[in-house]
Amino acid sequence: MELVTNVVHGDGRDRILLLVHGYGANEQDLAGLLPYLDPDSRFLVVLPRGPLAAGPGFAWYDVTGNREQIVPAFHEALDALDELLDASAAEHGLAREDAIVGGFSQGAGLMLALAFRSGVTRPKGVLTMSGLLPDFLEDELDWGAAAEVPVLVQHGAQDPMIPVARARALAESLEEHGVPVTYREYPMGHQVALESVEDAKAWLGRVVAGERPHEDVGAAVERADEEEGGQVPAVTTATFEAEVLRSDVPVVVDFWAPWCAPCRQVSPIVEQIAAMREGSYKVVKVNIDEEPQLAQQFQVQSIPMIGLFRNGRLERASLGAKPRPQLEADLGMLVIP
Repeated sequence: MELVTNVVHGDGRDRILLLVHGYGANEQDLAGLLPYLDPDSRFLVVLPRGPLAAGPGFAWYDVTGNREQIVPAFHEALDALDELLDASAAEHGLAREDAIVGGFSQGAGLMLALAFRSGVTRPKGVLTMSGLLPDFLEDELDWGAAAEVPVLVQHGAQDPMIPVARARALAESLEEHGVPVTYREYPMGHQVALESVEDAKAWLGRVVAGERPHEDVGAAVERADEEEGGQVPAVTTATFEAEVLRSDVPVVVDFWAPWCAPCRQVSPIVEQIAAMREGSYKVVKVNIDEEPQLAQQFQVQSIPMIGLFRNGRLERASLGAKPRPQLEADLGMLVIP
């Protein structure tokens, strides 16, 4: 299998970072993360493209087939990626054992299999974003050197494609096999977010420095459960000046009402922003039925209206229920594509 592959030559490259996209995407999706994931250009980044056309992009194997079709197609893709890593290391004079591999969704499962399959030189670490390890590999993997390969497992608590329970089970299984695991859960769907990429960048730095990061998976899951469903606090006319106008950090204000259906649609997204931008932004809500004076003061004529306040003034606003990336773009917040 010959793969279309893009290579990004970092200025200070001393190791390979192999990034493998998911189903229906292409190599440019993960290339868009590089300014955040590798801002210092320390890696030679290898970005292959799946061989099969799938929707708007490409895939590594057809997930719509039956098991008898999926298993050999998975192994064919795995062999091709294994050979690509060998060839890239040889071409650029870099050590395969220093490489870090990672992927999103379908690509994440392939990279986990690449790290723990039998008879290969193992990578320095594995970054898995919204992925899982196929169950048909259970008896094929070699865990003898598991303690040498740290893994970062990242997943969205609201992932509709791969339920978060499966990501938790993956992290727990890796831990049971002796793998140094770091598990991170985010209030998002089947995607990456700025916060998850920032965590991945920090993890990569530790692995490059020779560490094998590990955190107790049970404690990470317990922490995620405690953080789930946090309430965005309400502000009133009496508290608005202190909480919003005099805030030292930018404040996202959700102007809403209980009878407003689009407000209920956007509410979980506002909760996500509150959880994932904690420390950088404050997030509050205003019930315009209870606080008509604030609605009038800021000319709220349609709801939901999500406003961004900075230095005591309403800087930008977004109207209507929108996906998180569009909402954050409306507000001028930094967004990962």
